[in-house]
Formats: sequence, structure tokens, C-alpha cells
Amino acid sequence: MSRVYWDTMLFIYLLESTPGCFKKAQRIHDGLLERGDELCTSVFTFGEVLTGMRKRNDQAGMKGLREFMLSDEVSVLPFTLEVSDRYSYIRAGTRVTQADGIHLATAAHHEVDVFFTNDSYLRKLTIPGIKFFADLDGKIL
Repeated sequence: MSRVYWDTMLFIYLLESTPGCFKKAQRIHDGLLERGDELCTSVFTFGEVLTGMRKRNDQAGMKGLREFMLSDEVSVLPFTLEVSDRYSYIRAGTRVTQADGIHLATAAHHEVDVFFTNDSYLRKLTIPGIKFFADLDGKIL
């Protein structure tokens, strides 16, 4: 079993059926379930995805998101003092945004095996604690 971290966009692609990305996110999600991998993300992801739904007043989406994040399908990882310390190292040593820094620090602290992102800059980074980066096509970098 692998620990697989998704950044916010993969959840958006999956939950909002984003054209051009939904099928790829669904394929990745289904593969994780079939292999028994652990799908992980930061508690921050919940707030990011919820924001778009709240702006659209998507009550059903907000309810579904909450149920999904509280289900056994997703491990929602905390942002703690230890994670924030790692965040400071990542932000000081790279050009990542604050949001991406939170994701990377959370994933690294919890030593994930694969970090899925659609961000080509992030996939080029070497972050201790993250073994591999992968894109929507499942290409491991």
C-alpha cells in the first residue's frame, strides 16, 4: 500500500467533473482504490475546494465534499507546528506559493510515496519526505 497525496486541483477535477481532467482524476482515484492505496491530502484542501463551492452557493457540493473528506476514502492530514516548520524551509528554498508550500510540507512531513499534481513546476522539485511526483497521466517524476 502506498500513501498518495493529491493537491487541491485533483479533488476539484474529480468532484466538479472538470472537462478534460475529470476522466484522468477518476482513473487515478479508481486505481488507488483497487490497489488499496491511501489517498491523503491536507486539511487545507478542504478549505480550498469549499471556497469555490461556497462562492457558487453549491449546497449539495459542500455537503458531498464534507462527506467525502470525512469518509474512509481520504486521510485528511493536519497542519501542525512541525509541518509549519517544514513549510518555512520549503518556502525559503523554493519559489512555491503559500498554498503549494502547505501542501508540500504536509505531504513531506507525513512521508507520502507519491504527490499528484498538475503543476509542472512542483513536479520538478526534490522535497525530502516525498518519494515521487506524478502528473495526471500517472507519469512518475
